[in-house]
Amino acid sequence: MSKKHIEVVAAVLKNEGDFLAVQRAPSKLDYVSKKWEFPGGKVEAGETLVEAITRELAEELTITVTHPQFLLKIEHSYPDFDITMHCFVIDVPTREFELTEHIDSRWLAKDQLWEVDWAEADVPAVEKLITTF
Repeated sequence: MSKKHIEVVAAVLKNEGDFLAVQRAPSKLDYVSKKWEFPGGKVEAGETLVEAITRELAEELTITVTHPQFLLKIEHSYPDFDITMHCFVIDVPTREFELTEHIDSRWLAKDQLWEVDWAEADVPAVEKLITTF
């Protein structure tokens, strides 16, 4: 049986040189439970990637964003599903937001990015940030 494949978007929110990491809630899937990630979620049918990331950030952080810049595409296989993750970098003017789904958040400078336990799929994005910014 083939695994489920999910197409997702993720946002690297940037403010004054720091990047936002958010922590997932506890989950029955050990490999993503309480892991840190970039906010985002599933692309819905008929949505463009930009529409998806804009909607997801409105839902998860109650913020409105403009001009997402494409960063990279990640293909990752978890034990129960495969994902294609489209990552965007978005400069935000403020650090004011409201977490509606995650249990914690941290603004991290580039040299602090490895201080949190990232979900495996997000690791290539972290590596790209370190070499790009």
